[in-house]
Amino acid sequence: MAADQVNEERETPRHIGIIMDGNGRWAKSRGLPRMAGHRAGTKNIRRVLREAADLNIEVLTIYAFSTENWGRPQAEVSHLMRLISQSIRNELDDLDANGVQIRHSGRLAGVSKYLQKQIQGAVERTKNNNKIVLNVAFNYGGRAEIVDAISQIIAEGTKSDEVTEDLVSRHLYTAGLPDPDMIIRTGGEYRLSNFLTWQAAYAEYYATPTLWPDFDEEELRAAVAVFQGRDRRYGLVKDS
Repeated sequence: MAADQVNEERETPRHIGIIMDGNGRWAKSRGLPRMAGHRAGTKNIRRVLREAADLNIEVLTIYAFSTENWGRPQAEVSHLMRLISQSIRNELDDLDANGVQIRHSGRLAGVSKYLQKQIQGAVERTKNNNKIVLNVAFNYGGRAEIVDAISQIIAEGTKSDEVTEDLVSRHLYTAGLPDPDMIIRTGGEYRLSNFLTWQAAYAEYYATPTLWPDFDEEELRAAVAVFQGRDRRYGLVKDS
């Protein structure tokens, strides 16, 4: 079997998280402004999502904008906000028609009222779709998520001896979704960058030098094939 060939008889990830890195470098290598890289990266989500659905992956979480990204130049942040808003307007009908359920993981505080309404409307409109879940980590930070979960637990009057891992999981943005089986990072870096900090405790990690706009269907299949070759023990020792 070729290294990038998915074995249909072996387990595929239920949930894949992707750190979509490399848009700026992709644009720079072509003599284009960074914004052109972000536009190309946004367009690329469609083909990766389609391939994920074909591979029967249940949940695809994409890291669209982190809580730290607000520190980027204001012109770039403003462009990213417009790009996300345009993507919702342009893609929502097609996503809904193809059974994609959209979820949002992150904080809405600090986001414009208009964009907040767009996000909430997309989530509400697609909530009953069941082909694949597209979970968009937008204005997201793994540590912020855990802080928000703890704050909710305290506000509910939960006693310290009642706090369990399951309770924390049920208060995260991803409540109701399976933990990611695999985290993919494009662009050649080897860090999680505050992405799914709690949920990715036992996820398989896969890094590729391919920049996000060039990460296509074959790249996704190659990653899944690598996942299928991993021996997942969850801290245990298998019988010899």
